[in-house]
Amino acid sequence: MESDKIKNLKIPDCKLYTGYKPCFPGHDCLRDGCKMELSGDTSHRQGNKILIISLDALGNVLLNTSILHALKRKYPVSTIHWLTMKNAAPILSNNQFIDKIYVWEDDDKLILSEMKFDVLLNGDKSFYACAFAGKVTAAEKFGFILNDSGKIIPVNDAALYNYNMGVDDELKFRKNLKSGSQIIHETFELEYKKDEYVFSFSAEEKDFIEKYKEQIKYDRNYLYVGFNTGCSNLFPNKKMTVEQHVKLINDLAQTNEFKILLLGGKEDTERNLKIHENLDKDIQSKVIYTPTNLGLRNGACFMDVCDIVITGDSFGMHLAIALKKYVIAWFGLSCWNEIELYNCGEKLIPTGLACAPCWNKVCPYNLECIDMIDLDRIASIVRKYALVKPLFTNKN
Repeated sequence: MESDKIKNLKIPDCKLYTGYKPCFPGHDCLRDGCKMELSGDTSHRQGNKILIISLDALGNVLLNTSILHALKRKYPVSTIHWLTMKNAAPILSNNQFIDKIYVWEDDDKLILSEMKFDVLLNGDKSFYACAFAGKVTAAEKFGFILNDSGKIIPVNDAALYNYNMGVDDELKFRKNLKSGSQIIHETFELEYKKDEYVFSFSAEEKDFIEKYKEQIKYDRNYLYVGFNTGCSNLFPNKKMTVEQHVKLINDLAQTNEFKILLLGGKEDTERNLKIHENLDKDIQSKVIYTPTNLGLRNGACFMDVCDIVITGDSFGMHLAIALKKYVIAWFGLSCWNEIELYNCGEKLIPTGLACAPCWNKVCPYNLECIDMIDLDRIASIVRKYALVKPLFTNKN
C-alpha cells in the first residue's frame, strides 16, 4: 500500500523524466521543479499518451507511419509510443513524431503492460497483436482485439470496413478503391489528408549517402534508375524473373543517359548477382551493384541515390514511396488499389486476368500475371520521365 509520502510525489509530466537519473546533471526535478517547464519550453509535456501497435510486414509498418501527421493534428500535445517487431524497428528510427520505440520482446512488453495510455491504436489483425492490445490499459482503443473466444474482432465501429476487407474477398479484390493509408486512417478515426509516409535519415546517414555518391562517381547529368529486384520470401511470386530484369536492364543501358543500380536486401544477394552476371558483357560495367548485406537503413541510403525505382509490391516499393522517388510498380497477386503513389509514379496492372489480385502463395496458372508484365512500357515510362523531369531535380 502506498504511503502518503509516495502519493504526494510530484512526478513531472515530462517526456525526459525517467525516475532513474536526473534529466539534466545536477538538477533535481522533484525538489526544484521541471527544468524544461521553468524555462518555458512546453514541447516536453507528455499530454495524451498514445500506443501504436504495428508489428508485421515491413512495408505495412512503413505505410502506417502516414498516420503520424493526423495523430499530431488530433493530439497536438502527445507522446507517441510504437510497438513493433525487432526487424522493423530500424524503419522507425530518427522519426520526429515517435518518442519511444518498443520491440516485441518480453522486456518491452512487460514495461508497456504496466503503463496506462489515453489512446491505443492496433491495426494488425494477428492473434498475438490483438491479444496484447486487449491487455493494454487505455482509455480509448481503436482497431482490433480478441474476443473471449479468441477471435479477432474490431473494437470500434470505424474499424468495420478494415475488418470486412479481411473476411470478404469480393470487397478486398473487386470493390475496394481505398488506399491502405486511407483505410488505416479511417480505422483509427483520424482525418485523412493523403499524408505521406515518414522516413528520415540521420545526419550520419546523409553523410554516408554523400560519400557513397563520391564512391560511384555520381553525376547529376544522368538519370539514376534503381531496380528493386526482390521481395519477402513469404510471397516469392511478387518478383519479376531474372530473365525479365536482364532484358529490361540491357534495353535501358543501351543509351548513356541512364545509370542503373541493383537494389535489395540480404535475401536478394544471390538473385542480384545472377542478374548482373547474365547482363550483356558491355552492359555489366554500367550497372552499379549495391551491397545487400548492410542492413535496412543502409539499403535506404543506396536507394536514395536513385531518381526512379522499378519494383514489385514489396517493402522496397514502400521505401521508394517514403523516399519520394518516382515509382514504377508492377502488380500481380497483390491489391494495387491499396497502394498510394502520391502522384509520383505509375502502376502496371494486369488486365484481362480474372484471378488477379489473389494473394495466393502458389499459382495454379503458371504465373501469367508475371509473364504479362510489359517491359517495353516500363522502359517507355523511364524514357518519358527523363524527358519531362529535369535531371538535376531533387538532387542534393
